[in-house]
Amino acid sequence: MISFSIADILIILAFFAIILFIGFYTGRKTTTEANDYLLSGRKLSLFLFVAVNVSTWYGGILGVGEFTYRYGLVSWFTQGFPYYVFAFVFAIFFAKKIREASLFTIPDKLTEVYGKNVGLISAIIVFVLVSPAPYLLMTGNLLSLVFKIDLIPALFISLLLSIAYLIKGGFRSNVYVDVFQFFVMFAGFILIVIFSGLKFGTIDFLSSSVPDAHLKVIGGMSPTFLIVWFLIALWTFADPGFHQRCYAAKTGNIAKWGILISIIFWALFDFLTTSTGLFAKAVIPELNNPVLAFPLFAEKVLPSGIKGIFYAALFATILSTQISFLFLSGTTIGRDFVFRISKYENESKLKSYTVFGLVISGILAALLAYLIPSVIEIWYTIGSLFIPGIILPVVSAYYPKLRVSNKIILFEMIAAFLSSTVWYFIRTQSVNIPILNEFEPMLVGLFIAVLVHLAGILTHK
Repeated sequence: MISFSIADILIILAFFAIILFIGFYTGRKTTTEANDYLLSGRKLSLFLFVAVNVSTWYGGILGVGEFTYRYGLVSWFTQGFPYYVFAFVFAIFFAKKIREASLFTIPDKLTEVYGKNVGLISAIIVFVLVSPAPYLLMTGNLLSLVFKIDLIPALFISLLLSIAYLIKGGFRSNVYVDVFQFFVMFAGFILIVIFSGLKFGTIDFLSSSVPDAHLKVIGGMSPTFLIVWFLIALWTFADPGFHQRCYAAKTGNIAKWGILISIIFWALFDFLTTSTGLFAKAVIPELNNPVLAFPLFAEKVLPSGIKGIFYAALFATILSTQISFLFLSGTTIGRDFVFRISKYENESKLKSYTVFGLVISGILAALLAYLIPSVIEIWYTIGSLFIPGIILPVVSAYYPKLRVSNKIILFEMIAAFLSSTVWYFIRTQSVNIPILNEFEPMLVGLFIAVLVHLAGILTHK
């Protein structure tokens, strides 16, 4: 049973009030000019870049808690380490190139290199990958838990907390709200780790209280399971958020160093969340619903007031990603669909197109969130089906020697998606055939993508 004191409720309400204040206050000078509304004038400093980049990376915090509770350190090995590796590669080989391109979105670049049809297909993929629906659902569930309200009004409140100031302030509001949430999320998890250590002990307590497999980096998982999670981290190269912040940075060096410094903060936050998940497993070994591992553990260890700060941290971690994804989703509709297919590509109307996109994205996300059964399953499925078709087109767009013809790249994107999707359904219908279960849909999609791309390179040359 989870209960909240008046102090806890007041702290959480104060957190929401501060978010709304920052969002509206910082967005008051945002203009309708595309560079200003979509990218805050391309003036993102190193501090702002890092704070936004770090805070938006952890939207699925309840899923992280569930994963760590179930599997232990393998959570870090699959959800953390691969992203450090690919983020490092992205920073070294892509960040400056993206900033120098001075575009707005990934489909912008693919349209420039491969034509309008490829740009539109990539926009569909990006739109699916940046859906804020899972995060809207998590925020709604937390609101239901804290304030004892039904899911539908909770989803509406969750959407309102994200969209209200974005309509006026655009990316600038997005940035400054996320900076505040960066500090809140770290404060909450630092506090729970400190209180856990003081109350229960640290390494000796954990090593004697959790299953041995939880303290092994690969946790007894199958090689293909680990490989797929590593390959899903390839998403870093085509992450619209990474590209958006690189486009918005003052310089290419800020984009490069911003990502490298972000890796340090990701490692620190992963340490905090993994430690909290292990403590939860040690203290509450039998949970019927591991998704609530963090909230239920907070009930055991945190006093009144501090618990309110921790819940504010949970909200901050989810909302920071939810807000960013909602804006990216709205930008995709406004910039990459409405603007791109309009008879006259009028950049003066980009703000109104994006506002339209925000409203449509918000409504769709709320509807999807109401129907979504499992956040982790959605991440895994969407990643497996859609990521294979976007990685090589993005990489080759910035490296001319890897480019292929427009027709080949279009065929590659469609073939990668279809092959991974078909294989997904084959596996679903053939659960008793071990050899089929060894090959994940993402491996099949990536194999087809690489095969087509290599053939395209040879033909192109």
